[in-house]
Amino acid sequence: MKKRQLAAFLSCSGQKLTDEEKRLFERYRPTGITLFSRNISDITQVRKLIKEIKEVSGEDTLIAVDQEGGRVRRLKGAEFINYAAQSQIGALPLAKAEKMAKLQAKLISNDLKKTGIDVNFAPVLDIMREDTTDALRSRCFSSDGKKVARLGKLSVDEYIKSGIIPCIKHMPGHGRAVCDPHLGLPIINDKLEDLMEDFEPFKVCNYAPMGMTAHILLKGLRYRHPITQSLRGITEIIRGIIGFEGFLISDAIDMNALQGDVVERAKLSLKAGCDCVCYCMGKIEEMRMLVSNCPQLSDKAKHRLDKAKQILHNKVVGNIDKDREQYSLMCCQVAEYDEKYDATEVLHLLQRNSLC
Repeated sequence: MKKRQLAAFLSCSGQKLTDEEKRLFERYRPTGITLFSRNISDITQVRKLIKEIKEVSGEDTLIAVDQEGGRVRRLKGAEFINYAAQSQIGALPLAKAEKMAKLQAKLISNDLKKTGIDVNFAPVLDIMREDTTDALRSRCFSSDGKKVARLGKLSVDEYIKSGIIPCIKHMPGHGRAVCDPHLGLPIINDKLEDLMEDFEPFKVCNYAPMGMTAHILLKGLRYRHPITQSLRGITEIIRGIIGFEGFLISDAIDMNALQGDVVERAKLSLKAGCDCVCYCMGKIEEMRMLVSNCPQLSDKAKHRLDKAKQILHNKVVGNIDKDREQYSLMCCQVAEYDEKYDATEVLHLLQRNSLC
């Protein structure tokens, strides 16, 4: 009988596993592996990589990716659709935006299914503000919270229907942050009555099977730790006000918003109430430290995860070629935007070059 999975999503360094990664994944059995641009060249290669991961870590290992659309998409090239950013969808009149959001989630699901990916860290349910950081701005559906909630719900429903586990993010709302959490800790001074607007899209989508925390410090609520590491924040807001009951994963613990080494960051996140932590950098030394000090999934976390995994049995239905054609026509109606800044990939580049 296999031991229970580790309470961590890990990552790998390249387009195939190193011998060290194979040994580590086989011994510790992470809950999931997240793939990034560095891991992907084409569909044949990424299928081989996923097969390799599951051979050593187990078939129940979840494969995750950020395929939001716009600049945040890891599957690129002629084999995949050039998906619109959420802000482009949200800028359309509501009826068109609804149709496009559903189509995009369905087509992304089809791409992920045929590739072997189980989880999409999407949709983003943060509300766009006038001074929202560039790391997030184009990834938000709208500055209208009701529109964010509506498009987010349609996306979540379509992912579930099509057999992909959606992960709503970033709870309880990141739009007020003017600092990029990849580079530093965003501090938000607003009071609870103001923040309730930010919570609303997550409340509407609180039935989602998976959700991701935000690395934000709600100083206006006198919290002493970022939400990811705040027992009060997760208990009172995410599990309380929002009413989220699904599998809760931390945003990447290698972001500079958090302090300490990966072990300390993971311990504080799990102690606060995250079911699982997410480590994205793919550095074998840090992963060794993390897995040696990370617990297995708790009973509650395993129950939540097992429930989420039931979605994977669902299939994409309908005429995909016709949907692609319709989606392509709709893309001609969206406004262009500046897609140069991909915060996650920028952080990875900086850290690989030891610049931060």
